[in-house]
Amino acid sequence: MVKKTAERIYLGLIFLFLYLPIVVLIVLSFNDSKTRVQWGGFTLKWYQNLFDNSMITNAFGTTIFITLASALLATVLGTLAAIGIHAMRAKNQAIMLGATNIPLLNADIVTGLSMMLLFVRFMDLELGMATVLIAHITFNLPYVILNVLPKLKQCNQNTYEAALDLGATPLYAFFKIIWPQIRAGVFSGFLMAMTMSMDDFSITYFTKGAGVNTLSTMIYTQMKRGVIPEMYALSTILFLIALLLLLAMNFGSSRKEKMKMRERI
Repeated sequence: MVKKTAERIYLGLIFLFLYLPIVVLIVLSFNDSKTRVQWGGFTLKWYQNLFDNSMITNAFGTTIFITLASALLATVLGTLAAIGIHAMRAKNQAIMLGATNIPLLNADIVTGLSMMLLFVRFMDLELGMATVLIAHITFNLPYVILNVLPKLKQCNQNTYEAALDLGATPLYAFFKIIWPQIRAGVFSGFLMAMTMSMDDFSITYFTKGAGVNTLSTMIYTQMKRGVIPEMYALSTILFLIALLLLLAMNFGSSRKEKMKMRERI
């Protein structure tokens, strides 16, 4: 009994440290006072000011565009790369997997600096939206590959080959046999790429040009002047979007499991 109580208290403390700062941030987004230590009453003006602030809305739009575009392109390229790696021999697979893991182990600042040198010194490109997008795609690729590869290893290759022997085209056989088995891994890779891209600062900071601002770089600039309450409102909205996506994913997966159980019965 004492052991179970201690475990619950320990677990409660962990969740308290995880979520208490977020709760404080949400409360401050409704605080009528600009100070963080005094409650000035309930208000929604910071949310109104947020949508009236062109600098924040432009940075938010740029962030959403780069996040979605880089995640989609990285998912397509990463899935194709995972299929190619899966078709290699064991030795070549080990080499490619080692190369895939290097960007994950590298510090973001190293990747950001190396991408900036590649664009400016060797490719003679002007830093801007295109360079940020290319850098984010490169940064996201390993996450997609490492999410898709385990699903490919679980696939039954004999079924795919049997479909080809029966006259199906490789593309048709892929979408009818392989795709349903790796779809969960592709979707997980897309979500992880989207999360990492939206959260990134170092790579964006070193590869963006003048006039290109994402939320991370804009918040970094604002920190020199002090955090404005509109940032609390923006962070609250982003947290709620992530929470809704998580709930929708869990609801969808549990619903599919129930349907599968009914089909088995």
